[in-house]
Amino acid sequence: MGILNITPDSFFDGGSLISEKEVLQKAEKMLEEGATFLDVGGYSSRPRADFVTEEEEIKRVIPVIQLLNKEFPEAILSIDTFRSKIAEMAVLAEAAIVNDISGGSLDNQMFETIAKLKVPYIVMHMRGTPKTMVNLTEYEDVTKDLLYYFSEKLKKATSLGIKDVILDPGFGFAKTQEQNFELMNHLELFQHLDAPLLVGISRKSMIYTSLKNSPKEALNGTTALHSIALLKGANILRVHDVKEAKECITLMQNLKGNI
Repeated sequence: MGILNITPDSFFDGGSLISEKEVLQKAEKMLEEGATFLDVGGYSSRPRADFVTEEEEIKRVIPVIQLLNKEFPEAILSIDTFRSKIAEMAVLAEAAIVNDISGGSLDNQMFETIAKLKVPYIVMHMRGTPKTMVNLTEYEDVTKDLLYYFSEKLKKATSLGIKDVILDPGFGFAKTQEQNFELMNHLELFQHLDAPLLVGISRKSMIYTSLKNSPKEALNGTTALHSIALLKGANILRVHDVKEAKECITLMQNLKGNI
């Protein structure tokens, strides 16, 4: 899953996509390099990110989804939003997946909207909002707490007739450095929930603070953790660097084919 941030303040590539031409060039490059999905977001979810109004988020993402659908009609587009209104508008503009960092916690109409739209739903784990989540990292046991959280979300989805749910542990969201690595170490346990698993660790702070470098220097560390995530059952990698992630997937597929 290639990341298309239509935001001025994302932690790695904020403000880099400022024209239709640049959006199309980035999307084309990701698709050529092997992206299965393109994930379009207009609200930065970096720690302490500023609030964005619904109107501004609509202005950022809906024209981009319409543009991508026109230029790359075969591409599978995902809308990265926690607002049900924007999710519905994006699907009407032919986005195929809704990626919700709050798992429905920031909009109590989201689950019902997904049930009505009949599209796959990516449920991520987060506490609070991007602005407050850094202060909400107290868990009895982070892995067990997330397993319970996802079991409850899956139960709600099933009760509403939502058939396609993808789980995202939310690395870096309301979790300390130690908790991020604890989750990675126990990632295989999430396979017991019998739902596809998405991992989003691309160039995140758990990598660059560990290596004492920066997001721009964190590609090698990202690839290393992608390999571990795939071995532990990840089905989808959400990435900034599609070529490198695709190569990692290919090698892991070859390895698993010979185990």
